[in-house]
This record gives sequence, structure tokens and C-alpha cells, in this order.
Amino acid sequence: MELAFSGTSGILIMLFYGIIMLLIGVGTYMRNRNVHSSMEEYYLGGRGLGTMVLFFTFFATQYSGNTVIGYSAEAYRVGYANLVSIPFFIMIILVYLLFAPRMYKLSKKHNIVTPVDWLEMKFKSKAVSILAAIIMLYALGNFLLEQLIAIGQGVAGLTGGTVPYQAGVIFFIVIMVVYGWLGGMRSVAYTDTMQGIALLVGVFMLLIGTIVYFGGLPAAGDYIRTYSPENLGVPEGGGLVRWTNFLILVGIGAAVYPNAIQRIFSAKSERSLKRSLTQMAWMPFLTAGVVFVIGILAYTAFPDLSVEESEQIVGMMASAIANENIIFYIAMVLLFGGIIAAIVSTADSVLLTFSSIVSKDIYGRYINQEASDNKKIMVGKIVGVIAVAFLLMVAWNPPGTLYQVFVLKLEILVQVAPAIILGLYWERSHAKSVFAGMLAGALVAAVFTFAGLTPLGIFSGVWGLIINLFIYIAGSFAFGTAPSKDAVSSMDGQEATQAVR
Repeated sequence: MELAFSGTSGILIMLFYGIIMLLIGVGTYMRNRNVHSSMEEYYLGGRGLGTMVLFFTFFATQYSGNTVIGYSAEAYRVGYANLVSIPFFIMIILVYLLFAPRMYKLSKKHNIVTPVDWLEMKFKSKAVSILAAIIMLYALGNFLLEQLIAIGQGVAGLTGGTVPYQAGVIFFIVIMVVYGWLGGMRSVAYTDTMQGIALLVGVFMLLIGTIVYFGGLPAAGDYIRTYSPENLGVPEGGGLVRWTNFLILVGIGAAVYPNAIQRIFSAKSERSLKRSLTQMAWMPFLTAGVVFVIGILAYTAFPDLSVEESEQIVGMMASAIANENIIFYIAMVLLFGGIIAAIVSTADSVLLTFSSIVSKDIYGRYINQEASDNKKIMVGKIVGVIAVAFLLMVAWNPPGTLYQVFVLKLEILVQVAPAIILGLYWERSHAKSVFAGMLAGALVAAVFTFAGLTPLGIFSGVWGLIINLFIYIAGSFAFGTAPSKDAVSSMDGQEATQAVR
């Protein structure tokens, strides 16, 4: 079918959203000319993000345009089994609540800028810090590659191919690099707010339009019961094991995204952080839940699609609804731009955190400790642009499906979770045991992933996490010692404060 946003209208919408994001970056820079004066200003927005902006930037970090496009298509293909996407996102919030408030207090007291800063302060181990930085940079690079591919596919898919894949990628990369370069975290957070509002309004209008023009859940349920009864049930046996694997990988792995942790550091106050996370608790139902329902309703709108055709189900439904009247056309313009802007916003936050780890944890800590913050920031920016250029060459001809890229990223990244979360609470944690566990877990996850091994149906990343935790805990019991109360109080900031270099 011909899409509503193919041709000139798709190009104009893409240009409109690109210019909006660029203006946000320029405006942010004009209001904060000293944004490059310190790493706190540039990478954390001066630790001044209030509740609303913090909520939307958390939202943009967890929910990309892929959530709308990919999860709807998956619900269309597998039916009610895809309800598991809602507990995935609930799990992420639960893990946030487990460590975010305590992490925020420590970051403010000790001037922590990156997650590696925290590990350096806690374990005082070069090996732990460097290994964690490598794992995070690998995961962020992988995540960024996924977003670049998604930008190209999203633009080409929603415009019906009017804007070629490569043109869409280059256009939005240039926009992203410019506004991120100018305004740092503030630019990223403000564009997150813009895309979040557009995406939420667009998704809800898509749901309303689908119900009005294609019928509600009873009609879709009748269709599934008649033609695809296997999609009404929930998984059993191996399917439940697979659900559990995903809950662990997504729930823990996504909560320790380095770019998500930096948003914890960017909060204006502990109250702002807790209020934004409280509001985030509704999002699994209002976003993943709504997207799931849209995928189910699509059964009656476009039955019998192939796997490849189902990947475009959101674009097909948006086009059909946009052609009904002017109100829904405007709403679908919001959805179209919101999806693209959401992917770009996820990419820009990943790039910002990637640059911060390079400038603060690699260059500033081990190469040139005497460099000014301005110089460190510049080094991070330049390395970030080089990384984007390299990933652009890879994304020009995507190496595999987005699903494969996504899983490999979490399999590795989840191995830093014990050091970050357990290290917050267990004073007996032993640095060499933490390093050995993290290294063994990452190696097992990588080898099992590339070899395609899933013993007992358990994913490679979960096997790595089990081994990681065993070495961490057993080694810490054997070699670790609990610090004195004075040392614990000092780390908590009740006495002396010490900035992390």
C-alpha cells in the first residue's frame, strides 16, 4: 500500500524535526555559554535536571522508536506471548529503585561524573576500572550502531523509500553531532523531552484511531481465536525459561546502561530523581502495554502478513488512519516524527556517554591527568565523532538483524552490574574478585554467544552473570575484609568528601 508519508510530505516532516532538534541545541548553547567549562556542566547538565526533563530523558533512554516499531510487530507475530514486554520494563524500574537513590547521593558528594568514576572510588583498582570502561565502551558502541541502523530503516520505512536508508542516517547523524556538540547533556535532555511528548501523543492517537477504524480487542480476539489460536496462550516449558532469561538480561542489563546511570547523576535533587522514577513506573503499561495492544489490534486491520511485511505494521496502520481525517493526519505526523526523534535521541545520549568515558576515564585518568576539563571534553568529542564515522561505515551495510545486535550488547554489559549494584551495599567486596568475576563473565558470555551455546536453555549472558557472581561473592568471602565504620561513613559522605579524579 502507498504510505501517507511517502513523497514530499515525508521529506518535509523529516526536515521539520531535524531543524527543531538543531534549534534546541543552538538555543541551549546560547543560554549556557559556559557549558564546556567543566565536565559536570557538559556531561551532566550541571546536575540541574528537574523532575519533568529527568523523566523524559529516562523515558527516551528506555523507550526508543524501536519499541513502537519492533514490539508492535512482535505482538502481531506471536500474539499474547508478547505480554512479557511489560514485565521487562517493570523489572528495569525495580532495579533502578534498588540502587539509584544511593548512587545519586554518592555521585553528588564525590563529584562522580561517569559510572567508572564510581567503580574507581569504590575499588581503587586500575584493573577493575579499565575492564569496566572497555565493557561499557563496547556496549555503547554496539548500542550506537543499533540506533544508526534503526534511523536509516525507520526513515526509509516510514517514507516508503522516498528517503533512502543511507540519506536518513547521514542527515540525522549530522544533526545529532551538531546539537550534542553545542549543548551537551542539556541539549540531549531537551530533545528527549520533545521526542517523548511527540511519541506519547502519537502512540495514543494511533491506538484510538485503530480502535475507531478497525475495531477493539474483542474483534481482534475473535479473529485470533478463529485463525491463529496458538497465539492466544502464554509460553510453556522452554518458552518460560526464555521469558526468565529476558527478564534478567533486559531488567538488569538495561538498568545499568552507562547513559542511564549518568541521568541519575544529572538529577537536580534526590526528590526530583525519586519523583521521575515514580512516574516512570507507569510507562511499562502506558507505552509497552499500548504498543502491545496496537500489535494485537493489527490482526483485524491487516491479517495474514508475512514476517517481513509485519515489520512495517506501524507504518501501514498510521498511513491508513492518517488518510481518514485531518486530526488523525496531524497526530500521525507527531507519531512519525516522534519515532524518528526517539531513535535519534537514544543515539545522542549514547554518544554523549561514550565521549564522557573516553575523556574522563581513559584520557583524563590515564593519559593526561593535568589536562583542563575543556581539553578533556574536546578529546571526548573528537573520539566520539571518529567512532560515529567508523560505525557509519558498518551501518552502511548492516551486519545482521537488530535483534542480534541487541542481545550481544546486553550479554556483555550485564557483567558490570554486580560491581555497580552489589558494590554499593556490600562493604566486603574484594577488588581482585570483582575483576576476576567480571572478566570471566564477559568471556563466557562472548564465547557462548558466538558459539551459539545455550546449555539448559539459559542464555549466554545469564551463564556469564552466574559465574561472575559466584567468583565475586566466593572471592570476597575468602579474601575481602569488612571496612571500619569510619571508612564506610567517609564513603557515604558523612565525614570527609573526596572528588574523584
